[in-house]
Amino acid sequence: MEGRQPRLWLRTDPFTSGALQVAPHPKLNLHYLKKIGTYAQSKGKSGFPKLSYSVWRHIACHKLSLTENLAELYFQGFQLLNSDVAEERRKGQEQLSAVQDEKEKELVLSRTSVDTLQFLLYLFIQQVHKVSLRSSLVAGQEWPLRPRSPDLDGRAVSPSSGSPSKGLDESNHLSFILSHLSDILTLLAESDAYSSSATDLYLSTEAVTALGLLIEGTVAKDRNVQSLIAIAKIQTVQASSGFSKITQAFSFRLFETWIRNCLVNSPFGVAACISAGQRLNWPTTGGDMESGKRGKIASNASKAPKSHTLVFISQVCKQTLAKSSNTLTNSRVRIHRCRSSYLYLLSPMKSVNVDKCRNSTIVLGPVETTVHLHSCEQVTLIAVAGRVSISSSTLCTLHVLTPLRPLILGGNDTIILAPYHTHYPQLETHMASVGLTASSNLWDKPLPVGPDHQEELPVFSLLPLEEFSMFSIPFEMEGPTTSTPGGLPHAYAEALSTRQSNMKKWQAMVRDSGLDKEQRKQFQELVETKFQIWLGESNNSRQLDDLAAGSTFK
Repeated sequence: MEGRQPRLWLRTDPFTSGALQVAPHPKLNLHYLKKIGTYAQSKGKSGFPKLSYSVWRHIACHKLSLTENLAELYFQGFQLLNSDVAEERRKGQEQLSAVQDEKEKELVLSRTSVDTLQFLLYLFIQQVHKVSLRSSLVAGQEWPLRPRSPDLDGRAVSPSSGSPSKGLDESNHLSFILSHLSDILTLLAESDAYSSSATDLYLSTEAVTALGLLIEGTVAKDRNVQSLIAIAKIQTVQASSGFSKITQAFSFRLFETWIRNCLVNSPFGVAACISAGQRLNWPTTGGDMESGKRGKIASNASKAPKSHTLVFISQVCKQTLAKSSNTLTNSRVRIHRCRSSYLYLLSPMKSVNVDKCRNSTIVLGPVETTVHLHSCEQVTLIAVAGRVSISSSTLCTLHVLTPLRPLILGGNDTIILAPYHTHYPQLETHMASVGLTASSNLWDKPLPVGPDHQEELPVFSLLPLEEFSMFSIPFEMEGPTTSTPGGLPHAYAEALSTRQSNMKKWQAMVRDSGLDKEQRKQFQELVETKFQIWLGESNNSRQLDDLAAGSTFK
């Protein structure tokens, strides 16, 4: 059929949820990954086509010289990308929470496996952050500059301006893939297909299926998203993609050329959401409302398949935003440049990225895969998530419930870790929908990753007991949850109980003090004055005003 030129683009999750924002281990390169593939195939069913954790651990620790923590980190990080195993992941969390020692934990993990070829691709794309993790010493520019692929030819552009989208990660991801496409395909090519001529290389259907971890697309004006292998084998596409019905394989050279010709910016990425998505008029309170300045909130939910929905929240300033909706449910959420605000997003979500936010409190519903904070300052995060990570941030506090160790990546300073300390009526229902439970919470076992954690003084600490208090979500909702899932750690529960006991003693002391009516009035005025001063100094007075002004929650 003429005109059925496919459009291919990069899938979001492997890069935003899978690739760690830290320089990768130096042996995660083509040379060693190719050796891993060969070794895995030699291990029979425990290595290929599924790679068991025990075989991977042996490879990582004894062949690549990775630590056991790093080996486990990569394996579990890849498992988070598989959205079809929420129930299996929930059962795995419960099993791990019941283990008594490392040996028993190793036994539980050894029963799990991942797709070998896709896992190799996952390890390869860790190099996307190899050049630099820091934005710019010069404003608006990365240092050192990331090399641009000559194959981009203007395709990685902002839809609205026609110029490269320098501020968007997705343009860097596309540049990375195009620059390394030959290596990626070489990694997937079967070893026995090698010959002295590049034109004789072939890719199996299994290899192209695995590449679907990174690439998907559509054909012509068809809005249905299809897998890479399905598109590549369409009758009218086979001549371009290099598929042979006789060998049931793809020509390496033709397939690479076809991929380069068809790769475009994702129609479901941030740039497309900003330029063509729907502006959401979610109610906010506070801020500079008289001048009409409001945060920018957009979503592609009206155009994208449910599995590809994105919500972009930007520049919410001195406002309170509270929302629970179908638009948020199972969406990828990007919170960008919000300042001095309170955000309550109480729906189950796929992933959440918080970038360049300041002096804000962010309360999230359960997040299936990852919550990542980057370049934030004085942000308090309250979340239940598959994994939580933070990079290039300072003076942030993380109240989290997570079955995996929080990742402390590079560039951080003064990070406080604290137990999850709140609830809302639908919380446990939302947790079950994304495969999360309260059976295991590793909030207090962070894993530092990266070269800047060799210092004697760690950049993180646990919240002091005397500073701990519960957090109340001030909205009425229907649902069965009436307390914090999993309860509080014993030491924090004891500290809270002691504080409540002291409060009762103080109230009794005031009651029995023998003050007359006038003295009681003066004492009450003094306490209220001190309380108002505290509200102002802690910035809680503005949130109370915002909540009073917008009492509804939708």
